[in-house]
Amino acid sequence: MPLYKSISVNSQTTVKIWKIEESYDELFRPLDLKSNSLERVLGMKSQLHQRGFLSVRHLLREFGYTDQDLYYDDHGKPHLKDGKSISITHSFTFSGVIISDKEVGIDIEMQREKIGVIAKKFVDYEFNYLDRNSEDYIRKLTVIWGVKESLYKLFSTPGMLFKEHFLVIPFMLEDDETVAWIDYERKKYRYNTAFLEFDGFTCAYVIP
Repeated sequence: MPLYKSISVNSQTTVKIWKIEESYDELFRPLDLKSNSLERVLGMKSQLHQRGFLSVRHLLREFGYTDQDLYYDDHGKPHLKDGKSISITHSFTFSGVIISDKEVGIDIEMQREKIGVIAKKFVDYEFNYLDRNSEDYIRKLTVIWGVKESLYKLFSTPGMLFKEHFLVIPFMLEDDETVAWIDYERKKYRYNTAFLEFDGFTCAYVIP
Protein backbone atom coordinates (compact mmCIF):
# COMPACT_ATOMS: atom_id res chain seq x y z
CA MET A 1 0.00 0.00 0.00
CA PRO A 2 1.19 3.54 -0.60
CA LEU A 3 1.86 5.86 2.29
CA TYR A 4 -0.94 5.66 4.89
CA LYS A 5 -0.47 9.03 6.60
CA SER A 6 1.88 12.00 6.31
CA ILE A 7 1.80 14.63 9.06
CA SER A 8 3.62 17.95 8.82
CA VAL A 9 4.16 18.61 12.53
CA ASN A 10 5.98 21.90 11.95
CA SER A 11 8.44 23.39 9.46
CA GLN A 12 11.22 21.15 10.80
CA THR A 13 9.38 17.92 11.57
CA THR A 14 7.41 15.32 9.58
CA VAL A 15 5.77 12.02 10.54
CA LYS A 16 5.01 9.35 7.96
CA ILE A 17 3.08 6.11 8.61
CA TRP A 18 2.92 3.01 6.42
CA LYS A 19 0.19 0.37 6.49
CA ILE A 20 1.91 -2.93 5.76
CA GLU A 21 -0.25 -4.84 3.30
CA GLU A 22 2.45 -5.98 0.88
CA SER A 23 4.11 -9.37 0.90
CA TYR A 24 7.73 -9.78 1.94
CA ASP A 25 8.77 -10.11 -1.73
CA GLU A 26 6.85 -7.00 -2.79
CA LEU A 27 8.54 -4.96 -0.07
CA PHE A 28 12.01 -6.46 -0.62
CA ARG A 29 12.24 -6.26 -4.41
CA PRO A 30 12.55 -2.46 -4.93
CA LEU A 31 15.05 -1.90 -2.10
CA ASP A 32 18.82 -1.61 -2.19
CA LEU A 33 19.89 -2.77 1.27
CA LYS A 34 23.41 -2.44 2.62
CA SER A 35 25.04 -5.70 3.69
CA ASN A 36 24.36 -5.45 7.44
CA SER A 37 20.69 -4.56 6.82
CA LEU A 38 20.35 -7.55 4.49
CA GLU A 39 21.92 -9.76 7.15
CA ARG A 40 19.51 -8.42 9.76
CA VAL A 41 16.35 -8.92 7.74
CA LEU A 42 17.35 -12.41 6.57
CA GLY A 43 18.09 -13.38 10.18
CA MET A 44 14.64 -12.44 11.44
CA LYS A 45 12.50 -15.48 12.29
CA SER A 46 9.19 -13.67 11.94
CA GLN A 47 7.98 -12.50 8.54
CA LEU A 48 5.93 -9.88 10.38
CA HIS A 49 9.18 -8.37 11.69
CA GLN A 50 10.80 -8.68 8.29
CA ARG A 51 7.95 -6.79 6.65
CA GLY A 52 8.07 -4.15 9.38
CA PHE A 53 11.81 -3.69 8.84
CA LEU A 54 11.39 -3.40 5.08
CA SER A 55 8.41 -1.03 5.30
CA VAL A 56 10.56 1.37 7.32
CA ARG A 57 13.00 1.45 4.37
CA HIS A 58 10.08 2.36 2.11
CA LEU A 59 9.23 5.20 4.49
CA LEU A 60 12.83 6.39 4.22
CA ARG A 61 12.34 6.54 0.45
CA GLU A 62 9.24 8.69 0.98
CA PHE A 63 11.51 11.14 2.82
CA GLY A 64 14.09 11.02 0.03
CA TYR A 65 16.55 8.78 1.89
CA THR A 66 17.81 5.23 1.31
CA ASP A 67 18.98 2.48 3.62
CA GLN A 68 22.52 3.70 2.96
CA ASP A 69 21.70 6.98 4.76
CA LEU A 70 20.70 5.24 8.01
CA TYR A 71 22.98 3.94 10.75
CA TYR A 72 22.68 2.94 14.42
CA ASP A 73 24.82 3.90 17.42
CA ASP A 74 25.98 1.61 20.24
CA HIS A 75 22.65 2.08 22.08
CA GLY A 76 20.67 1.02 19.01
CA LYS A 77 19.46 4.55 18.30
CA PRO A 78 19.04 5.33 14.59
CA HIS A 79 20.76 8.29 12.95
CA LEU A 80 20.88 9.85 9.50
CA LYS A 81 24.17 10.70 7.85
CA ASP A 82 23.05 14.27 7.08
CA GLY A 83 22.65 15.01 10.80
CA LYS A 84 18.85 15.16 10.96
CA SER A 85 17.18 13.34 13.84
CA ILE A 86 15.15 10.21 13.12
CA SER A 87 13.03 7.82 15.18
CA ILE A 88 11.51 4.56 13.93
CA THR A 89 8.68 2.30 15.05
CA HIS A 90 6.69 -0.66 13.77
CA SER A 91 3.89 -2.68 15.31
CA PHE A 92 2.11 -5.53 13.56
CA THR A 93 0.71 -3.97 10.37
CA PHE A 94 1.93 -0.39 10.78
CA SER A 95 5.30 1.31 10.77
CA GLY A 96 6.21 4.94 11.35
CA VAL A 97 9.14 7.31 10.94
CA ILE A 98 9.60 10.84 12.30
CA ILE A 99 12.39 13.09 11.00
CA SER A 100 13.29 16.52 12.32
CA ASP A 101 16.07 19.05 12.73
CA LYS A 102 15.71 18.43 16.49
CA GLU A 103 15.76 15.28 18.64
CA VAL A 104 12.54 13.25 18.23
CA GLY A 105 10.89 9.99 19.26
CA ILE A 106 7.92 8.00 17.92
CA ASP A 107 6.01 4.85 18.85
CA ILE A 108 3.08 2.89 17.42
CA GLU A 109 1.18 0.38 19.57
CA MET A 110 -1.85 -1.83 19.02
CA GLN A 111 -4.63 -1.09 21.50
CA ARG A 112 -4.90 -4.34 23.48
CA GLU A 113 -6.58 -5.29 26.74
CA LYS A 114 -3.40 -6.89 28.06
CA ILE A 115 -1.85 -3.45 28.57
CA GLY A 116 -4.15 -3.16 31.58
CA VAL A 117 -2.45 -6.19 33.13
CA ILE A 118 1.02 -4.64 32.91
CA ALA A 119 -0.05 -1.06 33.71
CA LYS A 120 1.57 -1.12 37.16
CA LYS A 121 4.94 -1.67 35.51
CA PHE A 122 4.94 1.65 33.66
CA VAL A 123 2.28 3.82 35.36
CA ASP A 124 2.55 5.61 38.71
CA TYR A 125 1.51 9.27 38.82
CA GLU A 126 -0.92 8.73 35.92
CA PHE A 127 -3.15 6.48 38.09
CA ASN A 128 -4.24 9.72 39.82
CA TYR A 129 -6.30 10.69 36.78
CA LEU A 130 -6.98 7.34 35.08
CA ASP A 131 -10.35 5.66 35.64
CA ARG A 132 -9.97 1.90 35.39
CA ASN A 133 -13.72 1.51 34.84
CA SER A 134 -13.83 3.99 31.98
CA GLU A 135 -14.45 2.86 28.41
CA ASP A 136 -11.34 4.73 27.30
CA TYR A 137 -9.02 3.24 29.95
CA ILE A 138 -7.14 0.94 27.52
CA ARG A 139 -6.87 3.69 24.92
CA LYS A 140 -5.44 6.13 27.48
CA LEU A 141 -2.98 3.54 28.78
CA THR A 142 -1.84 2.99 25.21
CA VAL A 143 -1.25 6.72 24.76
CA ILE A 144 0.76 6.86 27.99
CA TRP A 145 2.90 3.89 26.97
CA GLY A 146 3.45 5.38 23.50
CA VAL A 147 4.46 8.77 24.90
CA LYS A 148 6.89 7.19 27.37
CA GLU A 149 8.35 4.91 24.72
CA SER A 150 8.83 7.92 22.42
CA LEU A 151 10.62 9.81 25.17
CA TYR A 152 12.82 6.81 25.92
CA LYS A 153 13.82 6.60 22.26
CA LEU A 154 14.57 10.32 22.19
CA PHE A 155 16.62 10.32 25.39
CA SER A 156 18.29 6.95 24.65
CA THR A 157 19.85 6.55 28.10
CA PRO A 158 20.21 3.05 29.61
CA GLY A 159 18.79 2.85 33.13
CA MET A 160 15.80 5.12 32.59
CA LEU A 161 12.52 3.58 33.79
CA PHE A 162 9.05 4.39 32.46
CA LYS A 163 7.42 4.27 35.89
CA GLU A 164 10.05 6.20 37.84
CA HIS A 165 11.47 8.73 35.39
CA PHE A 166 8.63 9.57 32.96
CA LEU A 167 5.41 11.45 33.75
CA VAL A 168 2.46 12.20 31.46
CA ILE A 169 0.13 14.97 32.60
CA PRO A 170 -3.69 14.56 32.38
CA PHE A 171 -5.14 14.63 28.88
CA MET A 172 -8.33 14.04 26.92
CA LEU A 173 -8.24 11.69 23.94
CA GLU A 174 -9.90 14.31 21.76
CA ASP A 175 -7.06 16.75 22.49
CA ASP A 176 -4.57 14.68 20.46
CA GLU A 177 -1.72 16.14 22.52
CA THR A 178 -0.32 16.36 26.04
CA VAL A 179 2.78 17.33 27.99
CA ALA A 180 5.28 14.89 29.45
CA TRP A 181 8.21 15.24 31.82
CA ILE A 182 11.43 13.36 32.35
CA ASP A 183 12.75 13.52 35.91
CA TYR A 184 16.16 11.89 35.86
CA GLU A 185 19.28 12.36 37.96
CA ARG A 186 18.01 15.60 39.55
CA LYS A 187 17.24 17.15 36.16
CA LYS A 188 13.78 17.80 34.71
CA TYR A 189 12.95 17.98 31.02
CA ARG A 190 9.58 19.09 29.59
CA TYR A 191 8.30 17.86 26.23
CA ASN A 192 5.23 18.53 24.12
CA THR A 193 3.82 15.30 22.69
CA ALA A 194 1.06 14.40 20.25
CA PHE A 195 -0.88 11.24 19.49
CA LEU A 196 -3.39 9.88 17.00
CA GLU A 197 -5.53 6.75 16.76
CA PHE A 198 -6.33 4.67 13.68
CA ASP A 199 -7.50 1.11 12.94
CA GLY A 200 -7.15 0.05 16.59
CA PHE A 201 -3.62 1.45 16.89
CA THR A 202 -2.14 4.50 18.64
CA CYS A 203 0.81 6.52 17.40
CA ALA A 204 2.52 8.91 19.81
CA TYR A 205 5.45 11.20 19.12
CA VAL A 206 7.47 13.95 20.75
CA ILE A 207 7.13 17.41 19.24
CA PRO A 208 10.39 19.37 19.24
